[in-house]
Amino acid sequence: MNIGEVAKSSGVSAKMIHYYERIGLIRAAGRSEAGYRTYDNRDVHTLQFVHRARDLGFPLDAIRRLLALWQDHSRTSQDVKQRGAGIRGMGALTPTPPGVRRRGRSLGVRDPACG
Repeated sequence: MNIGEVAKSSGVSAKMIHYYERIGLIRAAGRSEAGYRTYDNRDVHTLQFVHRARDLGFPLDAIRRLLALWQDHSRTSQDVKQRGAGIRGMGALTPTPPGVRRRGRSLGVRDPACG
């Protein structure tokens, strides 16, 4: 899949996908022979996860930790409980009201949280 298809499927803009790759929140995309980014269903699922977490108000550091938990298939339920307690302790979550991110983009807001 190309970045446009992944953006549409995940609900995350191409610009934010580039940003998440740059900061290491998601893995770097593969490249085609022509140098275009290529993605698979695993990337779409990861971006959907990030998108939902952002909508719930999780900061990027917490999302990074949640992704590590989600992607660690060798974890035990005790690990999840212990690490989850640390994530919950990062402070109160403030859900993003519906439409706020769209309005931010339409106003030219460049804050990554509005992506």
